[in-house]
Amino acid sequence: MMDVRVKLLILLASSFLIYSLIVLLKVLYDYWWVPLRIEHFLNSQGLQGPPYKFIHGCNKQINKMRSEALSKPMGLTHDILPRVFPHVYSWINLYGKNYLSWDGVQAQVVTTDPELIKEVLKNSEQTFPKREPPIYISRLVGDGLVTTEGEKWAKQRKLANYVFHGESLKDVFQEFRMLTSEVISRTAFGSSYLEGEKIFYMLKKLADIVSRNSNKSRIPILSKFWKTDDDVGSEKLAREIKDLVIEIVKKRENKVASGEAESFGSDFLGLLVKAFNNPDKKNKISMEDLVDECKTFYFAGQETVNALLAWAVLVLAIHSDWQDKARREVMEIFGSQNPHSEGLAKLKIMSMIINETLRLYAPINGLVRRARRQVQVGKLVLPAKVDVWIPNMALHHDPQLWGDDAHVFKPERFKEGIAKATKYNAAAFIPFGMGPRACVGMTFAINETKTALSMILQRYTISLSPAYVHSPTPRITVQPQHGIQVILNSLSNDA
Repeated sequence: MMDVRVKLLILLASSFLIYSLIVLLKVLYDYWWVPLRIEHFLNSQGLQGPPYKFIHGCNKQINKMRSEALSKPMGLTHDILPRVFPHVYSWINLYGKNYLSWDGVQAQVVTTDPELIKEVLKNSEQTFPKREPPIYISRLVGDGLVTTEGEKWAKQRKLANYVFHGESLKDVFQEFRMLTSEVISRTAFGSSYLEGEKIFYMLKKLADIVSRNSNKSRIPILSKFWKTDDDVGSEKLAREIKDLVIEIVKKRENKVASGEAESFGSDFLGLLVKAFNNPDKKNKISMEDLVDECKTFYFAGQETVNALLAWAVLVLAIHSDWQDKARREVMEIFGSQNPHSEGLAKLKIMSMIINETLRLYAPINGLVRRARRQVQVGKLVLPAKVDVWIPNMALHHDPQLWGDDAHVFKPERFKEGIAKATKYNAAAFIPFGMGPRACVGMTFAINETKTALSMILQRYTISLSPAYVHSPTPRITVQPQHGIQVILNSLSNDA
């Protein structure tokens, strides 16, 4: 009996040692050998960058540089790249427009070369699809329009195109009250901000988790068995958001079932519910897809426009000459009436101001694509599964593309349109991306911003409060760390 136990213990110990050795070899292969092999392959083509560090890549270095940059006060300047993305600013100057960086074990070719960018973004579906989102991003927006691929993306894009067609904006003009959250609630989901308030609140908490974990490396093996507080918290929030969206969907379905409504509605939610109930499997979507699309539109629709509006108000407060020009244009076109779609198209000065705001304070921090297979772009041969990261802000602040005054607020750059401003270099200005995966809500976002700014300029002058501290901070979008404090003086005689 004793011999059997000893043999069993020896067998178990041997099995454990063999398993441990296999795991160790797997970790060394994935986290040391493969990155070093990719690094050598790309270095041999002249693509340099900060060296790969075991498991963490460049993440520790990036976080240290960010922490140092954000700890220093900055003056009231639009030259924000060194503060928001200090690693990009430093490494472009050190290694050039194309360099190799590491997000943990993941190789990233960072590029601000417009020709290479055009090649990558215009060929995104075949060779450079969007990469699978990190765990926290997937809990924030799921497998919605922003992250999904292939036929599923095409089907969901078709639904979104219908909703964000210009004509649907007429509802926005009549009901514009609580700015971005209210607008996205009403136009896309047929509800008020109060009904979606819990969803907005939970999405914001999820966004905070995403920001906290940006450029943080997950320890191999251990991360699969041990959950952090953010892991547990994000899972709980994702479940609660799903339950709330399902509740809203059930209300829509019950109204049709009881005869209270003839259809599921023509807004975005109505189209999704219709697709969910479609008997044709080719056009049907799952409940998971429906929830993910709702999360995407609730979050992306509010977050990007909110950031754009905030920075636009700031530049108008700082540059009172352009504020006066914009107000004169608004009064000439609308007078004291509410903005309308026909008039918005005529706001040339406003368009120049918004484009210059988008250039200096791009709402999207960067675009990431992953090489589906080994591929040549420009003179570079990229191995399969290498990411290409395009930091929009670095492009938009590049003196070689925009001149020595690239950091100066000059809306007149766009006087003759975007093509002329970029010298017909389409990749020089990509606040909403480009190619087949360009943001579907771009026109909606710009028209919403025009509407809000027009209504403010009709009623108030805007000046910067002495309490304002200029501190742009990278989150999912670039946001003012301490808010934007402005003074609104009424233009009304009886104010």
